[in-house]
Amino acid sequence: MEVRGIRECKDCGTQWSYYETGSPECPECGSMHSVGIGERKPHTDRPAELDLDVALDALVNERYREAGDAADDTARQYVLRRGFVSGGDLRSLTDAYLAAHEIRHVAHHLRRSMTTGLGGEEVDLEYVKTLFEAANEGSRPPAEAVPEPMTGPRGLAVADAVSDYHDALKSWVDTTDVAVDIDGPLEQVDSHVRRIRALEGTVEPERAEQLLDAVRAIGTSLQTGTENTLIEQALSALQ
Repeated sequence: MEVRGIRECKDCGTQWSYYETGSPECPECGSMHSVGIGERKPHTDRPAELDLDVALDALVNERYREAGDAADDTARQYVLRRGFVSGGDLRSLTDAYLAAHEIRHVAHHLRRSMTTGLGGEEVDLEYVKTLFEAANEGSRPPAEAVPEPMTGPRGLAVADAVSDYHDALKSWVDTTDVAVDIDGPLEQVDSHVRRIRALEGTVEPERAEQLLDAVRAIGTSLQTGTENTLIEQALSALQ
């Protein structure tokens, strides 16, 4: 959607960036009476925090269902609020966003209140703890740290996040006059997303990272407005 980036309080006259706060409430006097001013620009991003402290506390105290519920709620709200266009500018696909998707898949297992997930495979609780701690810092564990039982949630998380970014890139291109042709690369990305989902995420984490590299290269190309040789290299690695 397109929104005006600056809001002005009708009560005290304070102006602030709606793009930064995502709120019509005046930061100076707290009034909800404000009006948008300035040029309308595409904007889909809102501030959000990925705070896993409650989930972590439940996890270390072996309250797995509670940990799953808390983690899923936090991650779901984060994904819903964060977008990839801020004031008309295209944002990057961050590790925090990827971690949020992974947490949602992991939380599905934890809510079963046991240390086994779907199909009876073991849930690596130490990895889950590492994931939650990393997400609190805006990151996620590297591919080589993902244990075999957790490859499914990891792969599905990458597929979901890449799919979201894929759609955002297409929408952003439709609202700009960028000259970079990304239709072909995006079709290839979508094909690999569908393959990972068909396999229920059970691909080597390093393989999933290659897909992530490809869609990030496309995003960088659009952000810079130039043909990016990294796109071809990243897509070639997927073959």
